[in-house]
Amino acid sequence: MADSDGKASHDGAGHRARLRRKLADSGGDALHDHELIEYLLALAIPRRDTKPLAKALLREFNGIGGLMAADWQAIARVPGMGDTSIAAIKIVHATLLRLLRNEVAEKPVLASWQALLDYLRADMAYLGVERVRVLHLNSRNMLIRDEHMGDGSIDQAAIYTREVIRRAIDLGSAALILVHNHPSGSPEPSRQDIEVTRQIIEAGKRLNISVHDHIIIGSHGHSSMRAKGLL
Repeated sequence: MADSDGKASHDGAGHRARLRRKLADSGGDALHDHELIEYLLALAIPRRDTKPLAKALLREFNGIGGLMAADWQAIARVPGMGDTSIAAIKIVHATLLRLLRNEVAEKPVLASWQALLDYLRADMAYLGVERVRVLHLNSRNMLIRDEHMGDGSIDQAAIYTREVIRRAIDLGSAALILVHNHPSGSPEPSRQDIEVTRQIIEAGKRLNISVHDHIIIGSHGHSSMRAKGLL
């Protein structure tokens, strides 16, 4: 018999029962990375041995973070992955981001800095292209808009000062936090990053719009220009 992704049946009930019992007794920390993905895939394609597929996915995308951030088409290129199993992975990632984003939205951003970093890392640390976003805050530093400004090549995304400030005016923003990622993994700011940030700060000053920080996200961590004394 074929499963929903067109693969042959597999009798793995005993192994999955052991994983389920381990999860129930000891929580997710008791499972290896490949076991988490294996069990998730088993829910989507229950008549297949999903352990080899889980390991193949983690190899292809360099771990869980890379797998969750991978786009639909990239995951689809892995042999054995169909729409049902890809959807299972993407819905978990979407749920995680929704949870983390809600933590940020419910409190003043400057008072929940770690929650903000957790959200940004989950969303951007493993992206294959450079992405720019601007967080718009009101006078109480509550998030009013998390705006995706655009994607660039593998190592560069343009940040246009005029466009950032125009959107801040449109939204009535009192303050901004600039964010972008480095697909290389290193979060260290480049000379261009610093220069563009200072241009936006100067433009904002004329309109009483503050720039609290420019955060750079990478798979190796994050960098705050404010904390580095660059602003």
